[in-house]
Amino acid sequence: MRAMVLKAVGGPENFELADIGTPRPGPGEVLVRVHASALNPVDARIRNGLPIGPALPAVLGADLSGTIEAVGDDVSGLSPGDEVYGCAGGVRGLGGSFADYIAADARLLAPKPSRLSMREAAAMPLVSITAWNCMARADVRASDHVLVHAGCGGVGHIALQLAKARGARVTATVSSPEKAAIAHELGADHTVLYGQESVADCVGRLTAGRGFDVVIDTVGGGNLDRSFQAAAIGGRIAATAARSTHDLSPLHAKALSLHVVFMLIPLLEKVGREDHGRIMREIAVLADNGKVRPLVDPRRFGLEQLADAFRHLESGRALGKVVVDLM
Repeated sequence: MRAMVLKAVGGPENFELADIGTPRPGPGEVLVRVHASALNPVDARIRNGLPIGPALPAVLGADLSGTIEAVGDDVSGLSPGDEVYGCAGGVRGLGGSFADYIAADARLLAPKPSRLSMREAAAMPLVSITAWNCMARADVRASDHVLVHAGCGGVGHIALQLAKARGARVTATVSSPEKAAIAHELGADHTVLYGQESVADCVGRLTAGRGFDVVIDTVGGGNLDRSFQAAAIGGRIAATAARSTHDLSPLHAKALSLHVVFMLIPLLEKVGREDHGRIMREIAVLADNGKVRPLVDPRRFGLEQLADAFRHLESGRALGKVVVDLM
């Protein structure tokens, strides 16, 4: 089968197209013919040496959509010919989706939403599972006013829609008027342009000084400190980028709760994989009911153009998820 193999840590030029053996599904696994695979920032960090990646040379890639070709022992509920999607590889101990086929743990997959194309479905898994966990950990309710940072980003645009699906009022931060319009199309009630308004002014304008019940922070760094400032007394914060040092005094002063989400733990530690499949099935229902949809960047890339796809992702010019088409 064709595969883009990462030969060495570093830039996207270290990917090389190779013809390697097609994997065989073991117990609890299915062999999936990959139709499309989405890129995520964590894939670039693994490529650059983040120590959760497979030993090199290796095939990276976590997100996929495709068709089941074969089923291993001890698999129920999935059969050859089924269209599936999920986040199933690209880290240590697992194959990757930047290849024609992947042998994937069946627990990490779910039937593809019928309303979405393969390309759209491939854009959903990692960001949807992350956003879903943010909603659950922060216990988002219909009565909440939720602030979603990077509302047109990968996790942010799904979190915005999931919060609306729960009936919450949603404010999204965005980087441009163009993205503000997109956020409103996705359901945002209000938008805030980065750098155009202080936290205090935003809180005053949109919450009468009370603060937001829930803050979803996908940016991290100094933005997490601003999230503490933006939260209401007793507020809940879900963060997806918390590898940093912070003064926790604001949490104490307002009795805030901080929930850190790292969705790759089930892939790395082999615990809770059934939860990923369950979340993907729930997301499929929402997608088929028109409650959630992915933003997909319009540029097209084939497997052989994976390096260019990474360059586009890392340029900051992509609007939506960057997807590689294999079929």
